[in-house]
Amino acid sequence: MIYKRIERIGVEVSVVGLGGHEYLANGRSRGFNENSALAVRPGYTFDGFGQEKRKRVLAAAFEHGINFFDVTIDSEKEALGRNLKEIPPPYEIYVQTRPEGMVYSYDPFNAKMAQYDLLKAEVQRGLRLLQRDRLDFLNLGFLQSALDHDPEYLAKIAYNIGMLKKEGLIRFACADTFSGEHTYLEEIQTGCFDALFINLNFADHCALQKVLPLAAERGLGVFAREAFMKGALFRMGDEVGVTDRSALARLALRWNLSNEQVTAVVVGADTPDQLANNLGALESPALSDEEQETLERVKTSPTYKAYERQKREQFGYPV
Repeated sequence: MIYKRIERIGVEVSVVGLGGHEYLANGRSRGFNENSALAVRPGYTFDGFGQEKRKRVLAAAFEHGINFFDVTIDSEKEALGRNLKEIPPPYEIYVQTRPEGMVYSYDPFNAKMAQYDLLKAEVQRGLRLLQRDRLDFLNLGFLQSALDHDPEYLAKIAYNIGMLKKEGLIRFACADTFSGEHTYLEEIQTGCFDALFINLNFADHCALQKVLPLAAERGLGVFAREAFMKGALFRMGDEVGVTDRSALARLALRWNLSNEQVTAVVVGADTPDQLANNLGALESPALSDEEQETLERVKTSPTYKAYERQKREQFGYPV
């Protein structure tokens, strides 16, 4: 395993992190693709999370030296908390999660996160699920609409982060949004975040222009997600005759890892073998000439062109 240091907080994180998603037979993630409303309802957990198959993936993560774990919905939090008691990590790990029902579009104007008592209670509830005394990274993913609705919103978030740290409930805070470049820049400029969580791949790359350089300037960690574009990567490959999905996955990871400003790439894995294949990208984090040629070939696919155009527009870079 390769580790990178987050300068702001002096923590070293494995360059590949493990996401908490578990998967259906069709390859789609559980929870969201079973019942999206229930998936984000605080207190609701789906049956079957954190069972033998998932424990094998977790054990494999430890064998490979992964020390960063990201969980989203309550089902994933509860499963990880239980599994960590069953399979104690052999070294220090870092867990990131979000306040359920408060982030992204789940709460109008993300108003609940700005109220300290509500946010504190939700963090405490999450800690009970995770069976931990303190959360390593609290992900606060809000939208631009929150800032537009409340001119004091960022100041309230900064205060809340400070109080949660003071009370020993969280160690670090992670900025997140789906509102694009402007919101990320505002989050970083508050000075209260220690890292950011962001979609980043070779078709969704606009963050390389301003967001990641500013994060690096401030010493923030950068956790990248969606390296495989929720499966769109493999459709792109199919369209241009690149059908070795394992090799394509490693190529996508190497693209992320070759960017010095990226601290870690968070991946999902259904089996230990799938995780091991992804980690094969670490054998040579830089793209080879052959992989660069394959990448350029994938970029000619119709799905790539449509995906890149959509992501540019979403991030604030209209074509």
